[in-house]
Amino acid sequence: MALVVLVGAVGCSKGSGAAAAAKAPVEEAQVIESGEVDPAWLSYDPATKTVNFHVIAGLTGLNGALNFNGFRDGGLTLTVPKGWTVAIRVTNHDGMLPHSAEVIPATKPVPTGPVPPAFDGAFTVPLAQGLSPLGEDGMRFVADRVGSFLIFCGVPGHGAAGMWVRLRVSGAAPVPSATATPAGKS
Repeated sequence: MALVVLVGAVGCSKGSGAAAAAKAPVEEAQVIESGEVDPAWLSYDPATKTVNFHVIAGLTGLNGALNFNGFRDGGLTLTVPKGWTVAIRVTNHDGMLPHSAEVIPATKPVPTGPVPPAFDGAFTVPLAQGLSPLGEDGMRFVADRVGSFLIFCGVPGHGAAGMWVRLRVSGAAPVPSATATPAGKS
């Protein structure tokens, strides 16, 4: 299992909402082998309690490109301390299919299409239609309650086909982290 914890303070963009999340400073992501966590995906500022995470739809050919950051079926977990602001930049790297992202409560079975988000503002637009190939959007929300959630593709059929990763909001985690986790395990 890989674990990435970045300890340096990183500045975050000024502003709010999806536009700020889309402009959040994030290093250019590299195409990596499935199952590896790229440290460029995650940055945070402990002073402002803000985490920036880059979700890349269709990063690899895994699962017919129905993956986030090369992971499917919950094989990646983003852990965020309770009370932190979460800015997620979403890029559709898939050259053929539209994709979106939405934070939803952890549920089985995974929904076949969009459902109400777990946090206000925790979705990309357009949600059901998805971002066009190479499109980009962002979401920004406060992780104001502890629990297990999914970052899920809201394009009908994609999430149910395995296009989801985990978001864990923790009352005990001192800083954000991203870890590879066994796919499909709760």
